[in-house]
Amino acid sequence: MSGLLSGGHTPIRNRTVDTLAVWGDRRALAGQPPYRVEQAVDLATYTAYARLRREVFVDEQGLFPASVAGDLDEVDADPRTVVLVARVVGGVDDGTVIGGVRLAPIWRGDDIGAWQGGRLVVAAAARGRYAGVGAALVRAACARAENEGVLRFDAAVQTDRVRFFGRLGWMIAGTTTVGGRPHVLMRWPINRLAAVAASIKAPLANLLAGMRPGGPGFVGDDGAPVPGTDVVAACDAIVPSMVERDPYWAGWCGVLVNLNDLAAMGARPVGLLDAVAGPTVSRVARVIGGLRAAAERYGVPILGGHTQLGVASALSVTALGRAEHPVPAGGGLPGHAVTLTADLGGEWRPGYSGRQWDSTSGRRSAELRALLDLPRRHRPCAAKDVSMVGIVGTLGMLAEASGCAAELEVAAVPRPANTTVGDWLTCFPGYAMLTADVNDRPVPATHPATSGRCGRLRNGTGVTLRWPDGVLTPALSGHVTGLGHA
Repeated sequence: MSGLLSGGHTPIRNRTVDTLAVWGDRRALAGQPPYRVEQAVDLATYTAYARLRREVFVDEQGLFPASVAGDLDEVDADPRTVVLVARVVGGVDDGTVIGGVRLAPIWRGDDIGAWQGGRLVVAAAARGRYAGVGAALVRAACARAENEGVLRFDAAVQTDRVRFFGRLGWMIAGTTTVGGRPHVLMRWPINRLAAVAASIKAPLANLLAGMRPGGPGFVGDDGAPVPGTDVVAACDAIVPSMVERDPYWAGWCGVLVNLNDLAAMGARPVGLLDAVAGPTVSRVARVIGGLRAAAERYGVPILGGHTQLGVASALSVTALGRAEHPVPAGGGLPGHAVTLTADLGGEWRPGYSGRQWDSTSGRRSAELRALLDLPRRHRPCAAKDVSMVGIVGTLGMLAEASGCAAELEVAAVPRPANTTVGDWLTCFPGYAMLTADVNDRPVPATHPATSGRCGRLRNGTGVTLRWPDGVLTPALSGHVTGLGHA
């Protein structure tokens, strides 16, 4: 057996110390497989993987012609392609590549979060000796795809391997051909979008049972028109862990999120109230510093509030604005076009990569005020600012309040160049507005933001993603909050 495996042997040097072995946890050691899965990073590993592919797909199966190229294709030349390999651990074959799989974006252009896995191979001599290598490679590929922000992960599977993939959780998505032979197209279910929405918004219906926050026509809005007046009020609390970890940024965001709430309703801000608490004067001072800086940059006064010392960190901000005819989140209708208007400038907030995009702290006052004024100038049928539930979750809430479903064209979503689709669709983007309107009403000039029509409201419930090849994949299966039609 060792002679059969030695052809792909690559010595491993400078290996990381195995702490399980150092501390002598024998049960854990006994449960470890005699191989490990890792990313290929050197020519010798790529060569060993390519050799295995040729042995199996060309020589053994005859799936590809016995030419110089064999089963190699344009995916192998794509610099974004990731190759994962399985290596033997221990014994005379230590380090030998006994299997591999590749994964890469489906389309050669911009990576919009749709990837494909393929060329899964296990050496013939290793199949009986090393159980579970193929499954380990598939699981590692799924995990890697999700880590890359992928929201659609497909694989063309040979018909006799469909049950194997099904046992690993994959779903049949259609049929295709590879090498002129029929294959089954299978898809790995990625529930990242649904998980974000469920963790943040799903409990609201039960928590607010018997209440209609915002009043008829405005249930589901983040601001509330005050009956009998033109006043619109919004209130948001900042997560206590964020106040502890980054008090200045928490103060800034306390202003930001509330002014965005007013902007989505077409209201002009007139003032802010804050309630700040913290264990020390220093902590509270840093929170107030962020509040003051943001209020001054936006040109909105802090009218008053409350401060408490010697307690756990907390921050809540209320914003007051005026709008004679507030724009509701629930004003959309089936057939309305969906537009995302977002400020793509900035970068990930340090310490919040993939979760909070800071597009505002570097903007001038005039730019920030122009962004806040966009919904009031445009007056769409429905509008909602993108919150911590992300673009997809917020679109789900707008659709829910409008009594509709929504379809999002992933490739048409405005997005910063240095973000993955998965991160961008689930993060807090600083300034981003989702609007629904009739087709022939263009969005006004949006500098410094970028606008793009990227979806449509439909009959039904939930949110579906539309890909450039016409494939539809579910993002949210039903209502986000359970509050229902506004």
